[in-house]
Amino acid sequence: MARKYFGTDGIRGATNATVMTAEMAMRVGMAAGTHFARGPHKHRVVIGKDTRLSGYMLESAMVAGFTSVGMDVVLVGPMPTPAVAMLTPSMRADLGVMISASHNPYGDNGIKLFGPDGYKLSDEDEIAIEALIDGTVPLAPSPDIGRARRYEDARGRYIHAAKLTFPDDLRLDGLRVVVDCANGAAYQVAPSALWELGADVVAIGVQPNGKNINDGVGSTSPALLCETVVASGAHLGIALDGDADRLILVDEGGRVVDGDQLMATIATGWARRGRLKNGLLVATVMSNLGLERYLESHELGLLRTKVGDRHVLEAMRERGCNVGGEQSGHIILSDYATTGDGLVAALQILAEIVRAGKPASEVLHRFDPLPQLLKNVRFSGGRPLDTDRVKAVIAEAEAELNGKGRLVIRPSGTEPVIRVMAEGDDPQQVERVVDRICDVVREVA
Repeated sequence: MARKYFGTDGIRGATNATVMTAEMAMRVGMAAGTHFARGPHKHRVVIGKDTRLSGYMLESAMVAGFTSVGMDVVLVGPMPTPAVAMLTPSMRADLGVMISASHNPYGDNGIKLFGPDGYKLSDEDEIAIEALIDGTVPLAPSPDIGRARRYEDARGRYIHAAKLTFPDDLRLDGLRVVVDCANGAAYQVAPSALWELGADVVAIGVQPNGKNINDGVGSTSPALLCETVVASGAHLGIALDGDADRLILVDEGGRVVDGDQLMATIATGWARRGRLKNGLLVATVMSNLGLERYLESHELGLLRTKVGDRHVLEAMRERGCNVGGEQSGHIILSDYATTGDGLVAALQILAEIVRAGKPASEVLHRFDPLPQLLKNVRFSGGRPLDTDRVKAVIAEAEAELNGKGRLVIRPSGTEPVIRVMAEGDDPQQVERVVDRICDVVREVA
């Protein structure tokens, strides 16, 4: 069943210009609170947010929605998405909410929901909540209206939990680390955790003003991080996104290291120590073919899923795997977290670097990626991928790449674009194939 409001990662859109209005936030609170009101106990929801200006508006609206149906609210303020996921079961809450549009610009915002177990909601839960959003929700009697309170110790609890994932026998003394927090949710917790573990921390992207989240900083804009790593003589650079559930790294020479290399580093390191469950890494169809070949050379497997960290996590849980993620930097380590956690993943990489006693460039460069090209084609409506012309050009491209590369074409789950990706041994062929498909999609759209 198609969903009306929820996309691949919650509800997201331009604030006050799409569904992301105060009214919608209130209705989501009413609907989700009603759906998760199970059992005779007093119900509770944990709400976190990133640093967007619209977070204040949406937070207040959600408080009104939840309390109106009798649910108590715990407000933790600007916190990473994985912190909300961690705090939800820890505080015996029935529901967790993260108000964030992740790596999008400040004008967008979104709502991510977590169940009482700290995992993102199932399709069935989201469909049920959507039905309540568009329906009539019974309000709580006056004596049963919920209360709201701010919880001041949330940052400390998350920092402590993140540090516990770092090996007890290791320290970060002697390592200079630049951390770019994207002027987002981790602007306080990430530098603090690294400093407490002994690192010499250089922090950038830690002065949020409501409008500068992801603006020239963070995992989607690593240029400043690259420059700062080289200029400061740092051993490593860490870039988080707006809600800190993804990361990329920069080595000592200012070169960007993507999620595929990071997953390869963690997976092989854990495999050497007997920690990688089932000898499998779970990643999406967008991960480079070079990663797959590298894992095979180490007698490890790669299980591919559809794009989206929720699909990665579903496959991990089904197959009993404990390492998975996306090329974009969402890395899920299920021994420690129920969702992607940029800081925790970075700490695992730092542990590998400390153990190796080698520069980051040597530790993190695990394979030479095959030439890969991704282009987006924006469209205003309809279903371009269902047309005969687009199907025909895709079939031609697949025949041309047969045995020499891969082709992945999909609609985005968060914006109206078609993503066209190809990879193969011949970069000219890859570019030719992608451009040909994009031209036809653009004409049809």
